[in-house]
Amino acid sequence: MTIVLMGAPGAGKSTVGRRMARKLGATFVDVDQRIEEVEGKPVSEIFADEGEAYFRALEQEATIELLGAYDVVSLGGGAVMNPAIREALAGHEVIWLKVSAGQASRRVGLNTVRPLLLGNTRSRLVELLRERTPIYESLATQIVDTDGRGSSEVADQLVAERTRQ
Repeated sequence: MTIVLMGAPGAGKSTVGRRMARKLGATFVDVDQRIEEVEGKPVSEIFADEGEAYFRALEQEATIELLGAYDVVSLGGGAVMNPAIREALAGHEVIWLKVSAGQASRRVGLNTVRPLLLGNTRSRLVELLRERTPIYESLATQIVDTDGRGSSEVADQLVAERTRQ
């Protein structure tokens, strides 16, 4: 069973996942990073050059492929909006790294290259969270609030919980 990390931009999915995998002696992949490696350019450029629909198709294919190939997988923030990805998450351990819009906007900063956060970062995060929170809640097998906590603390908690089982 794969451990899947999901959440809004700025939740710490990639950093926490990388730390968890290292401490557990497990394999890790960040779906967005893998897409960037395969496409040879950042997600922001894929959005700009090819459009969101093209990126979402790549995301679906990569996510479904990587879920079976790695121990810890960090999803892109919007991956859960795709019904095929939601279906593929069944049977996996899905951890929602919950973050408030205020905390997320501080973490991602104002000079972001995240394509869906262009413009007013905080208001876009509020909008994305409003849209995605019910889906995150429905998919999560565990919810971890990351507000006011560093990625090391969150990763240590998750690792400790898994090594006690």
